[in-house]
Amino acid sequence: MRIFWTKHAEERQKEWEKRLNITRQEVENLVKNPDQIVPGDQTALVAQAKRGKGLLRVPFIETEIERKILTIYWTSKIERYWKEDSK
Repeated sequence: MRIFWTKHAEERQKEWEKRLNITRQEVENLVKNPDQIVPGDQTALVAQAKRGKGLLRVPFIETEIERKILTIYWTSKIERYWKEDSK
């Protein structure tokens, strides 16, 4: 599966790498093999995984040939976003 990064996603990843050492490879691995995918805004989906005391979330749009990463962020609000009954 091909991964496409938007400019915004690349900028956000660099910011999070400075703050929490979230690497580009970690984000790509998450998008390729997420712990969980939940609906996002409009047509976007969100790949997510628990990381440390929080949640790494990667909103993306899926096409037949790629997953286009829109942004990335880490949040401590696991209970708000994690869906216990889905994988």
